[in-house]
Amino acid sequence: MIILVTTVHVLVCLGLIVVVLLQTGKGTDMGAAFGGGSSTTVFGSSGAGNFLTRVTTGMAVVFMLTCLTLGYFAEQGPVSSIFDSVTPQTQTGGAAAPAGVPAANVPPTESPEKPSEAPASP
Repeated sequence: MIILVTTVHVLVCLGLIVVVLLQTGKGTDMGAAFGGGSSTTVFGSSGAGNFLTRVTTGMAVVFMLTCLTLGYFAEQGPVSSIFDSVTPQTQTGGAAAPAGVPAANVPPTESPEKPSEAPASP
């Protein structure tokens, strides 16, 4: 499901980029370069503006819905993880060797010493 929504989201993003670039602006822009400004277009003299506006609106709505859906899936988190199946290992005796250091080179951990008792005086 997530893969489908992500695919639709990416396609809508690319479609929005193309549709916005095809729209005519105040000056010479990409829309005029592709013939969006001429009156002999497929959609007629004013039809292209209305058509592109409706397509942009529709794509923006789909974009927002896919954003919300992907955000919902991200909030749910993964169902399972590889860390769920790993059992923790307990250390027995001594200190663990740091990565890359053989265990023989690790100094023993010092234990707190008890105060030595002085021998009783005669």
